[in-house]
Amino acid sequence: MLGEATTSWQAKRREGTRQEILSAAWAVARQHGLAALTLREVAARVGMRAPSLYSHFDSKHAIYDAMFEQAWSEYEELARESDATVPAEPRAALRYLAWRFFDFSVADLARHQLMNVRTIPDFTPSAGSYAPAVRVLDALHVRLAAIGITDGADIDLFVALVGGLIDHQWANDPGGTRWARLIDRAVDMYADALHLPRSDISSSDESATDQEER
Repeated sequence: MLGEATTSWQAKRREGTRQEILSAAWAVARQHGLAALTLREVAARVGMRAPSLYSHFDSKHAIYDAMFEQAWSEYEELARESDATVPAEPRAALRYLAWRFFDFSVADLARHQLMNVRTIPDFTPSAGSYAPAVRVLDALHVRLAAIGITDGADIDLFVALVGGLIDHQWANDPGGTRWARLIDRAVDMYADALHLPRSDISSSDESATDQEER
């Protein structure tokens, strides 16, 4: 029993150190840029020497790998917690899904770049770290299928549409609304191309007009 307790304590301590290292890595990436992350600075922020990091991560890419998994896991948890509030109407649901990922992505440049842009030369996430991203995409497929969107190309187009707005927001108006303000319009254009019903959008527009007139 004592040996098991000691082993458990050691495992918790080791995991705590790993999380501390990852927090430091995110801090460096956010301050200096994702590609500028160095083991020396990460180690300094947690009170270690750079070689000591190798007892927790095999390489800098291993740190990136853990960060990648952490980022997608955070979004997966957000999506899971908010899924109950996704509207039933097709267009409203599409808008909700687009805004959810857009807001998450524009909140943190380093996280967005690691999740969605090939910023790190020669870095490819491991199968284990990529698993949350796969689950998120699978969940999107299920969600879109529920509103009648099942064609692979149509799903890819939705992903590309939202991703493109995110990229332009970061590139041309970080912190602003230049591209965010186009989300609903872009989603409506997408929905029109797929001939999705407009009843829910019309109802909401009429309701807003009525409130303004009052």
